[in-house]
Amino acid sequence: MHTDDLSGLRPDTSTVEGEVEFPVVFQGVQEMHRTWYRIVGDLRGAPGPAPLITLHGGPGATHDYLLSMSDLAVGGRAVIFYDQIGNGRSSHLPDRGADFWTVELFVQELQNLVRALGLGSGHHVLGQSWGGFLAQEYALTQPEGLRSLVLADTAASFPDFVAECNRLRTLLPVDVDATLRRHEEAGTTESPEYAEACQVFYRRHVCRLDEWPAEVDAAFGWIDRDPTVYHTMNGPSEFHVVGSIRDWQSKDRLSEIAVPTLLVSGAYDEAAPALQQALLAGIEGSRWTLFEQSSHMPHVEERARYMQVVGDWLTAQD
Repeated sequence: MHTDDLSGLRPDTSTVEGEVEFPVVFQGVQEMHRTWYRIVGDLRGAPGPAPLITLHGGPGATHDYLLSMSDLAVGGRAVIFYDQIGNGRSSHLPDRGADFWTVELFVQELQNLVRALGLGSGHHVLGQSWGGFLAQEYALTQPEGLRSLVLADTAASFPDFVAECNRLRTLLPVDVDATLRRHEEAGTTESPEYAEACQVFYRRHVCRLDEWPAEVDAAFGWIDRDPTVYHTMNGPSEFHVVGSIRDWQSKDRLSEIAVPTLLVSGAYDEAAPALQQALLAGIEGSRWTLFEQSSHMPHVEERARYMQVVGDWLTAQD
């Protein structure tokens, strides 16, 4: 049995866990699935700051690696985490293919969660990595009650993201890149040797801490247990993207995002600083904070400063 690691949570915050039913129409038939959530802080407390919904990456990871965001549950603000359908504690559907796992499915899941938790009167959304793609798509539906966006370590184009990852890959040791290419060309990306070579990239551009927090390891572990969504939508790695969302982009729609938007990313991020320019130019009035000591996870790499920056932003938008 899996036991949650809550090391990313502050010890002085209350937590509530639950599930909401998520109805999905697939091939003309309505199915009922489940979305698991965790609320840190008091969602039903006295009127105060709007709650924050966090959207994890992958696609196909889990909320665990975002648990440090519980630091933002201060001053009456609740922080909501959930595992997107397909992994973690939500419904698993390992027999489904690309016709099921669509961006629209995850937008519908988020909309369903907002309704079920009664958040339509006001909420903020923070999307990290793939969660940033999802956050953009959600904002583009002009949802009622959305007060602001935080787009963390993300991009406005998956092809552009992959191009930056592959540029960073050219800076890897020659033998590491050769190992990656050998397995990609042979179709043996499930090899432990390929995974070990990927770790060299991840240690440079995903999380640069000498020891990864337990909740970060937990999120990667969930992908290993059920790689359905990650492999279907993304592919075998961050830079060998052959999945169904390989062509996703929002660059021609960014002007339609009509809520205050903060961009955050790391100097060594696989979502490289160059990628933030399209978001900054496309979303009117958006702002960008760069974390100089971080890669893809400044929320754990520079935790205190990150929470100060994001917390101040949320307060200003309440």
